[in-house]
Amino acid sequence: MILGFDISTSITGVTILDQGNIVYCEAWDFRKYKTFFEKANQARKKMSELKKEFPAIKKIFIEQSLQAFRPGFSSAKTILTLAKFNGTLSWMIYDLFSIEPEYIGASTARKLCGITVPRGTKAKEIVLQHLKTTEPVFKIEYTKFNNPKPECYDKADSIIIARAGYALCQKQKKEKS
Repeated sequence: MILGFDISTSITGVTILDQGNIVYCEAWDFRKYKTFFEKANQARKKMSELKKEFPAIKKIFIEQSLQAFRPGFSSAKTILTLAKFNGTLSWMIYDLFSIEPEYIGASTARKLCGITVPRGTKAKEIVLQHLKTTEPVFKIEYTKFNNPKPECYDKADSIIIARAGYALCQKQKKEKS
């Protein structure tokens, strides 16, 4: 079993694959918790539940946090907070599962899943459209204004990370044989 995470302080996407099939895909919503530590504590509770429900997890992949400040995108403060949360949850994952998580950049994960994002388009929209056509179990929920609900993007990203991790595992298996 492979576990894929898209970690964020607001909504964290989580997907588990068993032999390439999605057996769990959820968005953990931390928006109602005000402090960093409340959010981390809730994440730990959710991870403990996952470990009990899916004890056969062998590999864990996490979307790599942003590595640099890009004007017009996230502020330096936001990037630092996300990196801190990513690091905290990474440690919790190691502590709970006794598995060192592996990190995959978003663009690398998309590439491993065969997703190409044309210049000038939003990657998140391309990913949603790809999953809509390739993953029958993935359902997009919409707001009253017919926009995808925020958690759909996080679930989608966690699927891509899990699928990319699965592809890497298959490649390693092939190289060994």
